Amino acid sequence: MAKKNSRKPLKKVLIPIGDATEVMDTLYPIFRLPEDGFEAVVCGPEARLYHGVLHEIPPTAQGEPKWDITRESAAYHVRATIAFKDINPEEYCGLFISGGRAPEYLRYDQDLLRITRHFFAANKPVASVCHGIEILTAADVIQGRTVTTVAKCQLDAEQGGAKYVNERVVVDGNLVCSRVWMDNTWLMKEFMAQLKKYVGE
Repeated sequence: MAKKNSRKPLKKVLIPIGDATEVMDTLYPIFRLPEDGFEAVVCGPEARLYHGVLHEIPPTAQGEPKWDITRESAAYHVRATIAFKDINPEEYCGLFISGGRAPEYLRYDQDLLRITRHFFAANKPVASVCHGIEILTAADVIQGRTVTTVAKCQLDAEQGGAKYVNERVVVDGNLVCSRVWMDNTWLMKEFMAQLKKYVGE
């Protein structure tokens, strides 16, 4: 009689990055995931060091023109340890897609789109914050979903067939979304709950 395979899913979560990845989106899950025994695996178009950035609407002195959109500043560098092309997504239990400008070019990477589609087809936990929604739209995985994202990406979400709402966190099936890094606490609370449920904890 064949023995039933009772092996639990590997507790590894993919975090795709590229140049101009928003470090406030990216570093929080890198440190938060191991606190509950999950390995954060940072990946990119290549396995190398990437340039992180910070975005904020800066304060302006009286009489100076205000900023209508966030200003970008150089921040910490973040290393990807594996290239998208070398990833077997079946070995991972979750996907965390951070923001910044990186998704503007990462969404054209066919290997990243392949990886993203796997997580939706397998109903594994996925988190997206800020511009991360651009990758989900490119992968054509949010049709009919309710999502949130930074307000300036509302059009990206709707072009992907999703319903946009302005909430700090939205859960729709296996997908957890937030607007910006200030929502990290609520995003990670929901994402961690989904990960633990998926691996049977």
